[in-house]
Amino acid sequence: MKILIDTNVLIDFLTKRNPLFYQSAGNIINSCFSGSIQGYIAAHTVMNSFYVLRKNYNLNQLKNIFSSLSRRIKIVSVDNNKIQNALNDKFFTDFEDCLQAECALSCGADYIVTRNIKDFVNSSVPAILPEDFLKLI
Repeated sequence: MKILIDTNVLIDFLTKRNPLFYQSAGNIINSCFSGSIQGYIAAHTVMNSFYVLRKNYNLNQLKNIFSSLSRRIKIVSVDNNKIQNALNDKFFTDFEDCLQAECALSCGADYIVTRNIKDFVNSSVPAILPEDFLKLI
């Protein structure tokens, strides 16, 4: 099974935000690391998370974290085609979420794992809460 991990889930894991969120995110990340599922993150998730996490980690720690993640979780590029598709999408109201959906579609993800499923009602790749995804695997 292939999943695209949304930025909020990755940040939940890396900041240990809210014990319930952290546990679910951790189980998903660990499933990707063990190879039981194939995880993907969008390239802009790396950039956005790196920026947000500067408050929690120093530069070398962040480089090590994302280096480790990128060896086990594939990074989906954001290219001109995905950006144009997102800009032309009349149903999405959040550009970043639309880019997530474009990345999920391009990597053949079965689900977008996010805590904001309402933001993906117009996505061709279904969104699922981390807890609900864990029940599937």
